[in-house]
Amino acid sequence: MSIPGEEPRVSNALLALLEDAPSAAVAVSDGQRELSFGELLDDSARAAAGLAALGIGRGDRVAVWLPNIPAWLLVFFACARLGAIAVSVNTRFRAHEVGDIIARSGARVLVVWPDFHGIDFAGILAAVDDAALAGLEHIVTYGTADEAAAVPASALCGVPVTPYESWQALAPLAAVNGSDADRCVIFTTSGTTRAPKFVCHVQRTVAAHARDVVAALALDRPGTRVLQALPLCGVFGFTQALASLAAAAPMDMLPVFDAAAAAHCLRTHHVTHMHGVDDMIAALLDHEPQPEPFPALEFIGYAAFNPALEDIVERAAARGVTVCGLYGMSECHALFAIQPPELPPAERRKGGGRPVSPAARIRVRDAESGALLSAGDTGELEISGPSLFAEYFGDAQATAAALTDDGYLRTGDLGYLEPDGRFCYVARMGDVLRLGGFLVSPLEIESVVDAHGTVAASQVVAVTLAGRMRPVAFVLAAATEAVNEAAIIAWCGERLASYKVPARVFALDAFPATASANGTKIQKARLREMAASLSAAQ
Repeated sequence: MSIPGEEPRVSNALLALLEDAPSAAVAVSDGQRELSFGELLDDSARAAAGLAALGIGRGDRVAVWLPNIPAWLLVFFACARLGAIAVSVNTRFRAHEVGDIIARSGARVLVVWPDFHGIDFAGILAAVDDAALAGLEHIVTYGTADEAAAVPASALCGVPVTPYESWQALAPLAAVNGSDADRCVIFTTSGTTRAPKFVCHVQRTVAAHARDVVAALALDRPGTRVLQALPLCGVFGFTQALASLAAAAPMDMLPVFDAAAAAHCLRTHHVTHMHGVDDMIAALLDHEPQPEPFPALEFIGYAAFNPALEDIVERAAARGVTVCGLYGMSECHALFAIQPPELPPAERRKGGGRPVSPAARIRVRDAESGALLSAGDTGELEISGPSLFAEYFGDAQATAAALTDDGYLRTGDLGYLEPDGRFCYVARMGDVLRLGGFLVSPLEIESVVDAHGTVAASQVVAVTLAGRMRPVAFVLAAATEAVNEAAIIAWCGERLASYKVPARVFALDAFPATASANGTKIQKARLREMAASLSAAQ
């Protein structure tokens, strides 16, 4: 495929995902318009011309802070054409998080839809610390010219503004400067650090993994159609979208997940595949009373985040929907492994499965002895394969610590090998919280709680409240200060995504702790017990 009037181009692995598909075939539908593969290729080349005009080239970072709209993909492929790096910014992040990502990534351009009606992007951006935006050279505003003009100047932080709409008048950039070895995307992951790490992938591995997912799920069969309800800003939604494109399968994209809109799309467009978390699946089933509400739906890959929905695989099976557990993380992409759909529900419920890449390898190591374990024995999962990340951007020390001498990723996950070649994920080894469909470091929340003037120190745990996992903070009061629960929650609400905001804040005289040869260790298990008990009593 080539742009009309231009000579055929020398492509790269990512652009080949678009070029290999029939030009007129539908790539993305957002409910208002359909975008063909040819249009996606051409429009992304126009976006590349726009970014190039702003001085963006190989290695430069472009922060993408957009909901699920085709422009997210257009900017990503524009970066791939230029050899630039798309920095994915979670749409649920607030000012503190957005500013941190823009500053530490060194993003020169931010692409945002400030007037999007589902999220107050403009208000959040206006609250970002000016110092965090010191290196930002341009803001590209998605939306119509009238929408852009209506954005308060305070929200743009004094940064020069370019309307995204203006790019559509540019000639498509024919040159392909990005190579398969270039870094192309950064995702943030909390891990066990106060500030999220920047997981960086290269073009070759992103494209190869997308094609491996296609083969594993047979997405290239005629009639396949995919619902893109997961956010593109996360590796789960991103991987699904790239696999859909690699399969040349039409993708129905929702700006944000809504059970009614998703159910309507599944029925009317005869969607065959989707992925999501257990809460999304439960919401879909609850919305539709029919015995078999989605007859065309063949497969849902899911991640378990809500302990109250442990039976979601069986509930879905009773309604004619096949749900299978998965395994993935930012460092190796989502959909790294999938439980085979022919297995019984009890097996499909497990996280893990069979790797989608024939070249992937999994082993299990005993954390204390360092010995490799046999099938059935639980230890830390170590994985290798073509989808592994290139680095933690800007943090060579963390990159080295995450990898073994022979190139396996230390996942930090407990699991075991199955005799049939699959593996099973059991739990995180550390104290990472599973909140709102994301893995969150408690240190990240604690750093915001600690910044409140009445708090000397904090500890954050997660417990099930009203049927879902919520963070609960325990704090030690600063000298002469009184702890105000409502004030601390409001403080966090202004700075963190809603799913990270503590549901309760309890003041303690001291944290429960155990002394050991290596120092004093906070008893997280005891705090979780206290959080559940105190929350239930009030």
